[in-house]
Amino acid sequence: MFDSSRPCADIPPRSVNLCPRIFALTALLFALLTPGPVAAQELQGQIDQLREQIGRQAESTRHRLDTISRQVDDLLFFQRLGDLAEIDIAWITGPPLTKQQQPNPTAQGFNNPFRFFTYVFIPRELDRSKPQPLLVLPHGGVHGNFDTRYVTLLRELLTQGYTVVAPEYRGSTGYGGRTYRAIDYGGVEIEDTYAARNYMLDTYDFLDKKRVGILGWSHGGLHTLMNVFEHGDAYKVAFAGVPVSDLIARMGYKSQGYRDLYSVDYHIGKSADQDVEEYRRRSPSWNAHKYDGTPLLIHTNTNDEDVNVFEVERLIQALKAEGKSGFEYEIFKDIPGGHTFDRMDFPRSREIRAKIWKFLAKHLNPERPAR
Repeated sequence: MFDSSRPCADIPPRSVNLCPRIFALTALLFALLTPGPVAAQELQGQIDQLREQIGRQAESTRHRLDTISRQVDDLLFFQRLGDLAEIDIAWITGPPLTKQQQPNPTAQGFNNPFRFFTYVFIPRELDRSKPQPLLVLPHGGVHGNFDTRYVTLLRELLTQGYTVVAPEYRGSTGYGGRTYRAIDYGGVEIEDTYAARNYMLDTYDFLDKKRVGILGWSHGGLHTLMNVFEHGDAYKVAFAGVPVSDLIARMGYKSQGYRDLYSVDYHIGKSADQDVEEYRRRSPSWNAHKYDGTPLLIHTNTNDEDVNVFEVERLIQALKAEGKSGFEYEIFKDIPGGHTFDRMDFPRSREIRAKIWKFLAKHLNPERPAR
C-alpha cells in the first residue's frame, strides 16, 4: 500500500517535480482497487494528506529559490554600487514576535528579540570627520525585499552624500520560512525599521542624530508614515511615495488572494470584517492624529494600479481633518509607470525625483545636494 509519510525529499532531486504526478497516480490506483464507502473515506484522507504534503514541499522549494535569488542580488549590489559605496549587510534585532506567533510562553527562546538583516550603504568619498545625514529606506511589498531595483535611487542618494540603511524587516522574502511567517504588516515590523535607524546611530559615530530622514514607496511608504507617527522626534524629514494608507479600504478592492495574505493564522488571523479595529490600528489614515508636524512630502498618481489614489487622498483628508500642518502633497495625473512612476529612468520620472531630493536636502543638508 502507498506510504503517504514518505516525503518528496527522499526522491532524487531530478525527480522532485514528478512527485505530484506520482501521488496522483498512486491515489487513483488505490481508488480503483479498493471498493466501497469506507474505502472512499480512506481515499479522501490519503488525498488530503497528499495535498498537505505537496503544499509543504512547494512552500519549502519557494523559500529556497527566494534565498538563492536573494544571494544573487547581493552580488549584484556589490557589482553595481561597489564603485560608489561601501556596502555591508548587518545582522540586528527588533522586537520579539507577536504573542500570536509565539503562543507557548514556556518554549525555549520565547520572547527573544527578532533577528533580521539590514543593508548599509556609505558613500566612499564621504568626509567622516564631520557629522553626516542618514536616510532610512524600507522596501515595499507585502512580502518583498530590498533588491537591485533600488540601484538607481541609491546611486542618486549616495552621490549626494547620504548614508542609507535599508532594513529587511520581518516578513521579507529570501530569508526562509521563519522570517516570511513573522510578518506583521503595519504592526511590529514598523519597529524593525526604527531599530535599523538606531543601529546606524549607535554604530557609526559620524552620523548626525539630528539629521535623519526616512523615505519609502508603497508598503515602504506605510513604514515611513507609521515611523513618523510613532517616533516623530527621531526623524528630521520624511517622504512617502504612493503609500499604502488604509487597509480597510484596501481589502475592499483587492483580490481574495491578497486578503488571504493578512488573514492567515500566522499573521493577523482575521479578515477586516472580522476585526475592523485591528486593520485600523495598522493604517496610517486612521492614525493621522499622531502626526506631530515632522516635514512630510506625500506623492500619489491617479493611474496607480496598486495603491489606488483614493487611499492616499483619504490619508490627506485625514491629516487635514485633524488640523495638521507640516505636510505637503502632490497628486500627479496619469504619469506613465503607474505605481512606479517616480522610480523609473525616463526624464519625467527623474524630474519628479529631483523634487523629492530637494525636499529632503532642505532639511538634511547633504554634502552634494541635487540641483
